[in-house]
This record gives sequence, structure tokens and C-alpha cells, in this order.
Amino acid sequence: MRISIASDHGGFHQKQALARHLESMGHTVLDRGCDSEDSVDYPDYAEIVGEDVAVKEAERGILVCGTGIGMAIAANKIRGVRAANVTSVEFAQLAREHNDANVLTLSGRFVPLTTNTDIVEAFLTTPFAGDRHDRRVKKIQSLEQ
Repeated sequence: MRISIASDHGGFHQKQALARHLESMGHTVLDRGCDSEDSVDYPDYAEIVGEDVAVKEAERGILVCGTGIGMAIAANKIRGVRAANVTSVEFAQLAREHNDANVLTLSGRFVPLTTNTDIVEAFLTTPFAGDRHDRRVKKIQSLEQ
């Protein structure tokens, strides 16, 4: 799978580790930054990853900041993005099954790397359930019009 990943300074270390993990699993990783712990503005990186997903440059996106909240808010402004801020494996599964989430946002400060790694794996391996959820996702998409 082709995955676009980015972080701000608060998620830099976890982003680096997650990117390596994804590559070790055989995924193609587009690392969109940031490149250090120097302070940056998270909306800039949410936009890059969101656009990658929206134009199908990547199948999924992963964003890491201090809480994941700001990244989710920013990414969801991009047409075609369904970003979910996730703090548990179960929520990752439900975000995929019920909402067909295509961008995952994570907390690099409040959730341990081991948990975020499990969340990422669940996000990438859980299929969209379709059926009644497809109707609801289509209603979400109509809000973008």
C-alpha cells in the first residue's frame, strides 16, 4: 500500500518510527515531513497528506502531532478526506469499518508508540464494511458539495 505520512514537531519521533515500521511491512511510504523537532505549523503537513490521499497519490494517510486533534481538523477540510483521530485499536477498526476513514491522526505525546503501531496496523488492515455504512459515508461526502 502507498501511504503518505507527516507530523509536526510534537509527533516527529513517532512519525519516524512509524514510517520505518511501515516500510518493514512492505508499504511504500511518502514521508512529507517535518524533518526535525523544530516548531512547525501542523496544518501545512495535514494539507500535504490530505491532498496526497484526495488525488490518489496515496491510498491512506497518517498524521502525528501532539494530540492528533489539530491534524484531524485540518485534514478534514480537504474534499475527499475522512480523517479520524484515534487513540485505540478498536476505534481504528471502527473508523475503517463504519466511516471508511482514509486518514489516521495520532497523538505523539499522549499515546505510546507501541499503541500507535497497533493502531496503524488495524487502520491499514481493516476493510470498510459497506452496506448501511456506505449510505452514511455517501451522506458525509454530500456535505462537501
